[in-house]
Amino acid sequence: MRHLLTPLDFTTGELDDLFDLAGSIEKDRSAFSHVCSGKKLATCFYEPSTRTRLSFESAMLNLGGSVLGFADAQSSSAAKGETVADTIRVISCFADICAIRHPKEGSARVAAEFSSIPVINAGDGGHHHPTQTLTDLLTIRSLKGRLNDFTIGLCGDLKFGRTVHSLIHAMSRYDNIRFVFISPPELKVPDYITQSLNEKGIPYEEVIKLEDCLERLDLLYMTRVQKERFFNEEDYIRLRSFYILDGEKMKMAKDDMFVLHPLPRVSEIAPEVDNDRRAAYFRQVQYGVYVRMALIMTLLELA
Repeated sequence: MRHLLTPLDFTTGELDDLFDLAGSIEKDRSAFSHVCSGKKLATCFYEPSTRTRLSFESAMLNLGGSVLGFADAQSSSAAKGETVADTIRVISCFADICAIRHPKEGSARVAAEFSSIPVINAGDGGHHHPTQTLTDLLTIRSLKGRLNDFTIGLCGDLKFGRTVHSLIHAMSRYDNIRFVFISPPELKVPDYITQSLNEKGIPYEEVIKLEDCLERLDLLYMTRVQKERFFNEEDYIRLRSFYILDGEKMKMAKDDMFVLHPLPRVSEIAPEVDNDRRAAYFRQVQYGVYVRMALIMTLLELA
C-alpha cells in the first residue's frame, strides 16, 4: 500500500508514467468512466477548500466511484476532540482511499501511519501540497513539452506558500532548472529551501521587483498573499497587493512564457490577463482533475 505525502514520494520515472496515464485520460475520459466502480473516496478537509476538494470529488466520480467525507473540521468529530489518528482508523472502515487536508504540518503523515487505506496529502499547513505539485508539473509538461531546461519565476508569498515549497522540491530533480524568487523581504522563500538548492548546486536568485526579471522567464508561477497565514491584519493589508500582474507587465514577457497560479487569486493577476493566450491557470485546474484521476487509479492499483 502506497501513500502520497510529499511530491518526492514518486520517482521521476513514476511521475512520467502517472502523467502518461493522465494524458490518456485527457484524450478519452469515457474509457475510464467505470475503473473505480464500487470504490469510495473519503475527503477529510479540516480547513476550507474549493478547488482541491471538488477536484478530488470530480476525479473519483469521473472514474465511476463514490465520495463521502466532510468539508469543515467543525462538522466532524474533530470538534469533539477526536484525533487525526482515530479519525483515519474510522474512515478506513468506510472508504478505500482518503484525501486529507489539515492546517497542521505533518497531519497527513500521522494519518498515513494509522491508516489501512492509501492516504493522499491534500495540503498540510504551510508544508506540502503534493497533488497541486502534480497538477503544476503536468501543466508545465503539457504546455512546454518537457520538465527540464527552463527558468521559472515564483512570485508572491514564498514564505507560507505550500504550493511553492512543493513545486521547488519537485522541480529540483530535473535538469537545468533555474529559479527566480520574487517576493518582498517579509515573504521570502524559507532558508531551508535555499540551503537545499545551494547543496545541490541549483541556480537561483532572489529579486523584489517583478519587472526586473519578467523578460527572462519561461514560466511565471503567481501566488496570492494568504490572509489565513498571517498573525495580524496590518501585515496582511500591507503586503496583499505588493504584486499585480497586468497587461502592461505581460508586454515585457516572452511570447511563449506561460502564467500559472494555484488559485484562488485575489488581486495579484488582473482580469485582463485572462484573455492572454499565455494565461494557463484555468487550464491548470482541468489538468488537476486528470492527474488526480490518474493518482487515484495508481494508488488503488487499478492502472
